[in-house]
Amino acid sequence: MSEEKKLEEQKVEPKEETASKPEDSEKKTNKSAEPKDKGKDEKKGKEKPTAKKKKSKRRAVVEGCIHILASYNNTLVSITEPNGEVISWSSAGSSGFKGARKATPYAAQVATENAIQKAKIYGLERAHVFMKGAGNGREQAMRGITANQIEILSITDTTALPHNGCRKKKHRRV
Repeated sequence: MSEEKKLEEQKVEPKEETASKPEDSEKKTNKSAEPKDKGKDEKKGKEKPTAKKKKSKRRAVVEGCIHILASYNNTLVSITEPNGEVISWSSAGSSGFKGARKATPYAAQVATENAIQKAKIYGLERAHVFMKGAGNGREQAMRGITANQIEILSITDTTALPHNGCRKKKHRRV
């Protein structure tokens, strides 16, 4: 019985065709006759009440994931919920460093601290860390996490490693 009820609830009614109604087709073709002020009443000149947008509820994320990509030129830090939705992010470039200074360990630490400060608004306390890349900022980014009182649950290296690499050059014949 319960399975039948679930199936009935999942059934979707087919949408009605709007082109078959003569009233709708007249509205579509007569767009130029509409008044330019759509937000005002024609008689009184007052604005029509519009539906207010709901304020987004700030989600509480106590445990999350910190993804650090340390390339040779920059360090990117993304902090996500456990399901992968990004809460905050930062990079050495967005932290104010330009050129060769983006690749320094200090820039990586500042980028990590900026991302964590943004994520602390959501209540981040514990995190799994995923590191990728072989840049200078790997270790210093970890120090930036511990400096901001975030408890590290695990550290995982997700750097891509070739299993056999790309095809070698053809053998040179002399």
